[in-house]
Amino acid sequence: MRVALATDHAGFILKRPILDWLRSAGHEVVDFGVDSGAEPVDYPDVIAPAARAVASGDCERGIVLGGSGTGEQIVANKIRGIRCVEASDAVTARLGREHNDANMLAMGARIIGREVALACLSEFMTGEFQGGRHARRVDKISALEKDQG
Repeated sequence: MRVALATDHAGFILKRPILDWLRSAGHEVVDFGVDSGAEPVDYPDVIAPAARAVASGDCERGIVLGGSGTGEQIVANKIRGIRCVEASDAVTARLGREHNDANMLAMGARIIGREVALACLSEFMTGEFQGGRHARRVDKISALEKDQG
């Protein structure tokens, strides 16, 4: 699977473990930056291109990292076709996939550590959308996006 990965300076500490996990699981990673945690970067500048890659179908899923994950989730969800779940526990990450057909995962390096981040990533990447009653709800989310023009 082709996966977009983007982080701001605050999330950079989680980038290498996430990148390594994705590659070891056989995924192709498209890196939208950053390459260092030393210089501050405005997270919309790196998150939006990653979300656009997922929305266009160039990437099937996306992982975005920041200090809290909140701003990154907000930016990603501004892109039509994105359903980004912010997770600080593996259950939320899994349910985002199973119930909401989330195609992006946001996490905060100042909130969770490496082990929790990898547990969230594993659940998100291996989770499957359950469809059924959840599909009806996801369809309603898509309809809301269309209404907004």
